[in-house]
Formats: sequence, structure tokens, C-alpha cells
Amino acid sequence: MAESTAESETEQDGMTPIRPVEAELLVVTGMSGAGRSTAADALEDHGWYVVENLPPQMLGTLAELVSHAPQSIPKLAVVVDVRSKALFTDIRTALKTLEASGVMFRVLFLDANDDVLVRRFEQGRRPHPLQGGGRILDGIAAERDLLHELRDSADIVLDTSEFNVHALATAITELFTDTGPVALRLNVMSFGFKYGLPVDANFVADARFIPNPHWVPQLRPHTGLDKDVSDYVLEAEGVKNFVDRYVLAIEPVLDGYRRENKHYATIAVGCTGGKHRSVAVAMELSKKLAQYPRVTVTTTHRDLGRE
Repeated sequence: MAESTAESETEQDGMTPIRPVEAELLVVTGMSGAGRSTAADALEDHGWYVVENLPPQMLGTLAELVSHAPQSIPKLAVVVDVRSKALFTDIRTALKTLEASGVMFRVLFLDANDDVLVRRFEQGRRPHPLQGGGRILDGIAAERDLLHELRDSADIVLDTSEFNVHALATAITELFTDTGPVALRLNVMSFGFKYGLPVDANFVADARFIPNPHWVPQLRPHTGLDKDVSDYVLEAEGVKNFVDRYVLAIEPVLDGYRRENKHYATIAVGCTGGKHRSVAVAMELSKKLAQYPRVTVTTTHRDLGRE
């Protein structure tokens, strides 16, 4: 799939974000292989409570929960597919029941052209849920026949033929959130090399080039959280330049993570024991990275207090 702009058949002038006024129920459905799972993941990243593979008969029960306790589940997304054909045939009845109940809901229908769907199934080496003993195209044709009325009545039809997973996640973000892209969450972690590398680190910075406060008797009992140690570390030759350049090196990575819809990263800063140098540098990195827009930073000290 290649990136493109989302198409909404109900919004002729391009995508218009759908802003929930109060509790909202979103029914996500469409063709198998068109991206329902990716859409569900994107919605979950933006605070939607997502229920996948729900039998349509259960829609009314969930809608009642939403309407009676909107503060508990203000945004509920329900993914409905055709894996259980007998149950899925009742979806139109279930939607009509929702309309009669007065619950506000939207239907998002994901679609793609047949060639693209065939290619996606072949790449995934999985059969189409409705193909039986026939070809993938036979399953797609059967599914289109089953879904055509639902597609025609959907609030938004999103054609994902030219989307990769990142472009689809971006389209879902633009359609169903009122805050824009989620903040990139960075964890800046100090650690001691003698205790091993953090297994969850995306980036590792080595602070062992800095003179070690451990060898200064009045500083040894203190940590990088204390001002006297922090000043000693940060004012050492080359340290401020190192921090500034490291932040500049990370900047294009942050932009790339947003484009690829990656929302979490850990930057690990290490020294020998994780008590002095790495702690002070991690705190300084956190302070500078927190100044970037749409970035939230937490700071942890894995090995502080371990000695």
C-alpha cells in the first residue's frame, strides 16, 4: 500500500473531523483486508474503548452502557466483521434498533479495490473468511454482496486501497479525534552499565566520557539529582555540547516517529553505576526534550540507590 489522502463519500470537500459532543458509539466495519485492525489500534491510541469482533446482537447492550454512563466510556468503538456470517446478517436490524433508541452513533466502512484485497490476503498467506473452497476473489465477491447495503448507508466510507498502515492511522486520527496527533511519549532513563543495558532502550547514550564524581570525596555520597553533582557533571568540558548535539540528532527521529505513528520511545543514558553522571545528563536531556511540541517526557533512574 502507498500513502494517499483519505476519501470520504459523505464529505465531498475532504475529511472533516467528527467531534463527539458527548458519549459516542462508532461502528467500524467493512471489507476483510481493508484495515479494520489498524483502524482499531489507531482509535485505541486516541482514548477510544475498542471492542473487536462483537456480534451485532450485542450492540444494543453496549450502547445502553454508553448512554447511561458516558463519563465512564465516552468513546466506544465496536469492530464488526463477517467471520460469523449468520450473526453478521443481523447487523442492519441491530443498527435500526440503535437508531430507535436515540443513541448517537456513526458507521465507518473501510473498503479497498479487489486487486489490493487479493494482494493483502496473499501477502498474509491467509484465506478470505468467506472463500470456502474457492478463490480469494470468490470470498471477496460474497462479502461485497453481503455488505453492499451497509456500505451505502455508512456515515463514512474510507477507501484504503492506496494506504499503508501509517497513512490509515493518520486518516483515522484526522477523522475521529479533536486533539490531532497523540503526543510522542519519551522516557529518558539513567542506568549503570555494570548492571547491563536496558532491554527496552531505543537509543543509548554513553556518559562515561565525563569525569566521575565518584572520585571526588565530597560528591561521592550524593547523586546526579543533587545540584552540586549536577553542576559538576554538566559543567565538565564538552558535556553541554554533547547534550545539545544529542537533542539535535534526536529531533528528526521524533518527526519520523510521528509520521510512522510510533508513540513511545526510551532514551537510555548510562554511566558506570547509574548514580552520578547518567542521572544528571538524563535530567538535562529531559528538560530540553520537553520543550518540543507534542512531546511528553518522563524521567526514570533504573539503578539509582542500587549501590
